[in-house]
Amino acid sequence: MSIYDRSGYNRGGYNKRPFTPKKPVHTFRDLEVYQKAMDCAVLVSKDISPKLVRLKYPMLENMVNCALSIPLYIGEGHSMRFDSFAAGIALLEKAMAGSNKMVVYLEQVKGLYGSKLDGGLLDDLIGRYVENRTKMFRLSKSWKKFHQEFPEGKFADKSAQAPRY
Repeated sequence: MSIYDRSGYNRGGYNKRPFTPKKPVHTFRDLEVYQKAMDCAVLVSKDISPKLVRLKYPMLENMVNCALSIPLYIGEGHSMRFDSFAAGIALLEKAMAGSNKMVVYLEQVKGLYGSKLDGGLLDDLIGRYVENRTKMFRLSKSWKKFHQEFPEGKFADKSAQAPRY
């Protein structure tokens, strides 16, 4: 018997969810990495920041700015890649670096105030940033592959019609 059964689940592998195709990306807001980065930024601002204000954490402003810069870089990079591909990739790399910085900030907060804060929330956020950084890396590889296949843009051929959205 195959590792696949009739329900579409992979019984023998790591991925136990059924295959679902990705939704088309029309704007940067459709990118999963943007959505997850924004979710993390909201959690940092809403759940962690007020507690760190009371604890007088000296790096709080830097941490909140870093958390918000990640979705900002993703959105800007998505737009820039059409005009200047190298600049778009550079912005995506800055978003990846920002994710790494957030892991450092969150681990420092956990080390300094571990007993005074929800360790589960901090661990969850660290995991989210690590996972999202990996997804951004895969997105950059995808952009690079697309750029190699269509160096002048997907619809550079004037005889081809661009899709209407």
